[in-house]
Amino acid sequence: MTARVRVLVAEDSLTIRKRLVEVLSHDPDIAVVGEAENGKEAIELCERLRPDVVTLDMIMPVMTGVAATEHIMAYCPTPILVVSASTNRGELYRTYDALAAGAIDVLDKPRGDELDAAWEARLRATVKLVSRIKVITHLRGRLAARPATAPPPSPATERVPLQVLALGGSTGSPGAVVEILRALPRDFPLPVLLVVHINEPFGKAFAEWLDAQLSVRVRYAQDGERLSRGAGVLMAPPGRHLVVERGMLRLDDGPERLSCKPSVDVLFSSLARALGPAALGCLLTGMGKDGAEGLLAMRRAGAPTLAQDEATSVVFGMPREAILLGAAERVLALQEIGPALVESAAPPGRAP
Repeated sequence: MTARVRVLVAEDSLTIRKRLVEVLSHDPDIAVVGEAENGKEAIELCERLRPDVVTLDMIMPVMTGVAATEHIMAYCPTPILVVSASTNRGELYRTYDALAAGAIDVLDKPRGDELDAAWEARLRATVKLVSRIKVITHLRGRLAARPATAPPPSPATERVPLQVLALGGSTGSPGAVVEILRALPRDFPLPVLLVVHINEPFGKAFAEWLDAQLSVRVRYAQDGERLSRGAGVLMAPPGRHLVVERGMLRLDDGPERLSCKPSVDVLFSSLARALGPAALGCLLTGMGKDGAEGLLAMRRAGAPTLAQDEATSVVFGMPREAILLGAAERVLALQEIGPALVESAAPPGRAP
């Protein structure tokens, strides 16, 4: 008999907490082992009960969900599913903080008007999915404090000056993106195109939150704008693919790719066609296969390509698929990627 998924529910609202417990308890494969009404209690119960998953609210008394996430991921690493409201910008920012601190995924709170038990089914499925992820200890600043010495790039013939850097990731990538982009100087010369999978409706303010964390500017890309140096970080908006065509950015409303929209594959493939060896691609932690084939297309077009290694990936899914395809020219630990990007962006023959 398969062991049931053991869940700790942390939520200060008694009404919502009981709803979560009821929905989860209806699944014979899930057992709710504890309930917490504040962040401090969530930490204490997590350490004592050792659940498989913690569902965590962001706005709680005594200790917030963000503070609880930071403590749990540092001292009692456990897969965390944020269950939070998406209508308040302040709560959205706290959700991004929790994802950057190591929370695995996010689900909108029940509103009470969901149809056909869709929300209940999504909650149970997400809890089961999150429970299968082997999380890593996540101390803020732990990796940044270590010296970063990236291995040298593979020998190459004449290197083409780069025109763009493209990053893509999914589960676990908000924290990885922050660490990598913090390594870039304010005057980083290449425009950075970014695709991150975040469950809707939580993606709507991610670019603004990310902009507040970094010295480089971050905003959502605009359809038809020119790809220009010094543009900062241009992110695919929720529900639209980001592509490059004839030196311009396009927002594509085409079908999902591998159930993803925006898709890393769509961006990387467009760069392979449009810029060939003048683009640099980097694939980060994430579940699934999105980005692997696109990174392979970039490498076949002569572009330098990177993938995050297994040890520092929250989910070694997307990078693993790319590595198996031979798409990654270099496989680097998270703390090595930022310095490697700065080195690669320097003009040929000039030190970064």
